[in-house]
Amino acid sequence: MRKLILHIAISLDGKIARLNGDVDWLDAIPHKEGVDYGFYEMYNSIDTTIQGNKTYQKVLSWDVPFPYKDKENYVFTTNSELKNNEDVSFIAKDHIQFVKDLKQKNGKDIWLIGGGQINALLLKANLIDELQIFIMPIVIPEGIPLFGELSYDQQFELSATESYESGVVGLVYKPRA
Repeated sequence: MRKLILHIAISLDGKIARLNGDVDWLDAIPHKEGVDYGFYEMYNSIDTTIQGNKTYQKVLSWDVPFPYKDKENYVFTTNSELKNNEDVSFIAKDHIQFVKDLKQKNGKDIWLIGGGQINALLLKANLIDELQIFIMPIVIPEGIPLFGELSYDQQFELSATESYESGVVGLVYKPRA
């Protein structure tokens, strides 16, 4: 079965973006050339991405070519009027069942890009198999939390850590059985 991997950067206070969705704060983190915080390895281990529509719209606002053209891309939304395009397929209903079915298909792993609402939805459904979280040495006063709203505790087991000269700390967690 394919794994659903959440590979994401967060601030020290657990934010994935500013309230308007901007991730400009990531540019403030010192970045040693050649250090990608495991992104290249993760990206090569997947053939599919899932993201929320707000995240997708933010990616489009960057005024760069769509960055995941070499992958199968799904955008979760509640707007059934959105039409698929050459880069993404919009999924407007049965999100949980869609992910369950997707994980059963042959292929590489699946990258859950975010944002906070979809992260919480899939976490509540116990569909996230691995959390690859990179804590950036910055505090954002107001922002979008990693997991939106959760109504109960969920525990994880730490399976790996790595610290970087930049002050970034990488943590890999798996759900506790």
